[in-house]
Amino acid sequence: MSITAAKKALPAAAKRAPVKRVPAKSTTKPAAKKTLAAKSPLVRKAPAAKTAVAKPAKEKKPKLVRDSFTFPKAEYEVLEAMKQRAARLKVTVKKTELLRAAIKSLSTLSDAAFVSAVAAVPNLKTGRPAKV
Repeated sequence: MSITAAKKALPAAAKRAPVKRVPAKSTTKPAAKKTLAAKSPLVRKAPAAKTAVAKPAKEKKPKLVRDSFTFPKAEYEVLEAMKQRAARLKVTVKKTELLRAAIKSLSTLSDAAFVSAVAAVPNLKTGRPAKV
């Protein structure tokens, strides 16, 4: 069956004529005409004086880098003990804040103290630990 034959086979009710959309009549009154004084270029309002309120310059947020680390269980427990110590001192601290504080402390050490602190930490195999 061809397409034209299929169109002819449709009942007349299925074929609808396109509906014309007629805009609704507005019941509002047209706006009043502006006065000549408002249109005149000689009569203008002076711009309102703006008070100069200096906004503080926004500080740029530091760009954050997300990374993950593997810690021996004993050192991880030390982190938890430091968090509890901070809680006893009525200071809330997160693990990331403790690590950042440790980095700041290491950066203030002399070269000899820094080398001895780094030497005291054993090397770990990189990557994720094996599942047990």
